[in-house]
Amino acid sequence: MSAHLTILGFNSAIPTVNSSPTAQLLEMQERHFLIDCGEGTQVQLRKAKAKFSKINHIFVSHLHGDHCFGLPGLVASFRLLGRETPLYIYGPKGIKEMLETIFRITETQRGFEVVYREIEGNASEKIFEDDKVEVYTIPLDHRIYCNGYLFREKPKERHLNMEEIAKYPEIEICDYHLLKKGKDFTLSDGYVLKNEILTKPAESPVSYAFCSDTRFLESVVPIVKGVDLLYHESTFLHELKEMADYTGHSTALEAALVAKKAEVKKLILGHFSNRYQDLSVFTDEARTVFPNTFLPKTLEVIEI
Repeated sequence: MSAHLTILGFNSAIPTVNSSPTAQLLEMQERHFLIDCGEGTQVQLRKAKAKFSKINHIFVSHLHGDHCFGLPGLVASFRLLGRETPLYIYGPKGIKEMLETIFRITETQRGFEVVYREIEGNASEKIFEDDKVEVYTIPLDHRIYCNGYLFREKPKERHLNMEEIAKYPEIEICDYHLLKKGKDFTLSDGYVLKNEILTKPAESPVSYAFCSDTRFLESVVPIVKGVDLLYHESTFLHELKEMADYTGHSTALEAALVAKKAEVKKLILGHFSNRYQDLSVFTDEARTVFPNTFLPKTLEVIEI
């Protein structure tokens, strides 16, 4: 599978015996992206048997402790594990000052470079791109500055139809790259072989949207339109909408409304208030609006 998400933690505010604050590990096109880093994240990574050395990019939604207090310890562990390659950290303005102050006061030494990308804007922007994946911010509305993140695979290369290609000796191995890119092939006599004859369609690129702590926002809808998987916080049920608005959070019903309006394929809820013992009430509420809604499970691996 080209992309899958491991739920490391999904509860709000306080770690418990059976659950951890927000953290997720997204593997997409052999890239390993850590999303938020609540307290105890590196323990959860151990339980998930994740390879620390493969995590090169960390995306932090905001600077409330249940989303970032695990980060200093994780960075310190990277050094103890012998890391030498750069680590890229994306997050709101202030994340560099927070981490570097902790490292200075604790005299934490690093044998690798930490590269910060501090985010300040209130419009969605591309903050990461390579040849296979791109990442955009999703501006949110919380008590402090906060962003979600949209991860998209770039269009994939087409597959070679070797049975057809074998019929034309003029096509050499060095031509395969252009064929995979969708180019036609012109024979020496001028005849053009259409690409769809020589190749087969590529798999559709997949996308994942992470919406961290936020009040209900219509502006999120066009950004996450049509994604394969949406994670959206739902701290409260809709009967406590007033409290949700006051604390900068969403209800399960509102998360479902975003999913429905955006026509996403699947919705995962999270960040539940500790007042709720039976979490099935969240899916009960959300499914009245968006049936394809699910609860997260700790260390669950979700194929996208």
